[in-house]
Amino acid sequence: MNFKDQTVIVTGAGSGIGRAAALRFAELGANVAVADNNESAAAAVAEEAGHSAIPVVVDVSDSGMVQKMVTVVVDTFGNLDVLCNNAGFGAPGNVPEIEEDDWDRLMAVNLKGVYLCSKYAIPELAKTGDGRIVNTSSYTASVGIRDRAAYVASKGGVSALTRAMALDHVDQGIRVNAVAPGTVNSPYFDKMIKESDEPGTLLNELNSRSPMRRMGDPNEIAEAIVWLAAKESSFVTGSVLTIDGGTSIW
Repeated sequence: MNFKDQTVIVTGAGSGIGRAAALRFAELGANVAVADNNESAAAAVAEEAGHSAIPVVVDVSDSGMVQKMVTVVVDTFGNLDVLCNNAGFGAPGNVPEIEEDDWDRLMAVNLKGVYLCSKYAIPELAKTGDGRIVNTSSYTASVGIRDRAAYVASKGGVSALTRAMALDHVDQGIRVNAVAPGTVNSPYFDKMIKESDEPGTLLNELNSRSPMRRMGDPNEIAEAIVWLAAKESSFVTGSVLTIDGGTSIW
């Protein structure tokens, strides 16, 4: 896979899957916009990625910031070829329990963020005749899990929006796909484990979610993201690629 002279935006690139994807795109020759709402994290990953990467501070739920991100990237590199909508977070709670403000904020980032970034990126992607969007959904969009109602709903929306955009923009030469990771070892889970009263028990529980008895690695998901953005997957659009160690079929 080769991304020389191509420009990629990765949102939520300050850590976890987004960081792994940004670094992999840079390794394969792309100009990379490391987009994150954490300025220091974005700067650190951009520095790690090398001279072809720039940090961009963005709240993907803020229309003005998203427009500015796309403008800055195109002004800097001259083109936009790939958008990776990866920014997102989770929150506990079933429907009666989760507060309305928490529901709204999660939907604003996880689902509206995909809409906004795509809205302003698509006109630039269409100029190339070979634009690609890769969204980060979740295996939970297909099977559901307990006590994460808002998160599951948001990721269900991401999967559905992926298919809708794939149909809407295929005639513009834009392919739209998604990855649906299972439980992936990340700073989010590291923090949960460190703060747990029984870290060993929690770690075992996380590892036991899949029949492989382990969590995924961010680099494993990044490889799938890069493949979906590469010419090697040129006949793939509207797909949601599940990468969950078998959790969803267990």
